[in-house]
Amino acid sequence: MECKVKWTGDGMSFIAETGTNHALVMDGAVEAGGRNLAPRPMELMLAGAGGCAAFDVVLILKKGRHTVKGCEVSLQAERAEVEPRVFTRIHFHFRVAGKQLKPEHVARAIELSHDKYCSATSMLSKTAVITHDFEIVEA
Repeated sequence: MECKVKWTGDGMSFIAETGTNHALVMDGAVEAGGRNLAPRPMELMLAGAGGCAAFDVVLILKKGRHTVKGCEVSLQAERAEVEPRVFTRIHFHFRVAGKQLKPEHVARAIELSHDKYCSATSMLSKTAVITHDFEIVEA
């Protein structure tokens, strides 16, 4: 995996180019010299963890032949007060939509993601207590 991050030369904006030829912009808060034009790097780490976990949950449910129609995850994170301001707590709330999904199947998919498959949450769990809950929406 590769990535190149380049300062735009303006404020605290950076452009990341991934090895798969995708680009994204990052910026800092105004008080840190940024212009608040794009997500902060730590916001992207949190989004990456949510994306990784949601990907796993959908894939696991689909492989189990469950009729999953949607999955969204809301994350709430707390950071350390002192530098480095690592994540200390992250809570994932999954909202999984589907047809006749059983709570035990959704719970198992989330547990498998957390315990076995999600590289992002595995790394973040080195500094943060990670918790999760879920709700099922009939679709």
